Amino acid sequence: MPYEPPTHTVERSLRATTGAKIIAGVDEVGRGAWAGPVTVCAAVTGLRRPPEGLTDSKLLSVKRRTVLAVELQKWVTSYALGHASPEEIDDLGMTAALRLAAVRALEALPVRPDAVILDGKHDYLGAPWQVRTVIKGDRSCVAVAAASVIAKVQRDKMMAELAVDHADFGFADNAGYPSPVHKAALAERGPTPYHRLSWAYLDALPQWRHLKKVRSCADGSVPEIEGQLGFDF
Repeated sequence: MPYEPPTHTVERSLRATTGAKIIAGVDEVGRGAWAGPVTVCAAVTGLRRPPEGLTDSKLLSVKRRTVLAVELQKWVTSYALGHASPEEIDDLGMTAALRLAAVRALEALPVRPDAVILDGKHDYLGAPWQVRTVIKGDRSCVAVAAASVIAKVQRDKMMAELAVDHADFGFADNAGYPSPVHKAALAERGPTPYHRLSWAYLDALPQWRHLKKVRSCADGSVPEIEGQLGFDF
C-alpha cells in the first residue's frame, strides 16, 4: 500500500521557532504487550535525506524492517535505547514507565538534544525536556520513523532471546503481545518472570489470579494501566 514518506517539516519548524539545533525523534514499542519491557528509542538524524522506504515500523515487513534497522543505525547521527522493566511498569504504571524509558534513552545520547519530537498526542515526557508531540509522527517525521524502526527491531530481538527459555509462549513470534499461543501457555503454565503482573489478563486466569499485583494511588484508589488488553478480545 503506497504511503507518503516522512519529512523534516516538524524538525525545521522547531529549529525556526525555538532555535533548537539538536532534535531527537522519540518512539516507543511494547506499550500493549503482556510480557517484556517497554522500549523507547531516541534518534537524532539532522536534515539529511533518509534511507529509501523509511516509515512507521508497523507498516514494514519483518524482513524489510530488520534490514532497514541495520542501515539506520549507521545512518543516524546518534541513537540510544531506554527500557522500563515489567516490574517498573507494575510499580509505576505505564505513563511513568514510558517516561523512565524515554529519559534513559535521551540521557544515553552522546549530546543532549535541545528539543524532542514525541510520537502521539500525549506528552509523557514533560519538563525539563522541550517536547513537540506529533500524532502519527512515526509516519510523518524522519527522526521519529527512524526511532520507531530501531526500537521495534531491538525489542523484538530481546523477546526472541527470552523465547529460548520460554518456548511455549511464542515470544519470538508475538514479542510478548497476546496471541493464541501466548494465551494458551499462560493458562497452562502461568506468567513468567517477564510478565506484567498488574495487567487485566490475570483476571481471566483463576489459577494464577493470586499473583496479580495491585498498585494503589496515594488516595487509596487503584489506577488503570494505560494501554493494556484483557484476556478476551
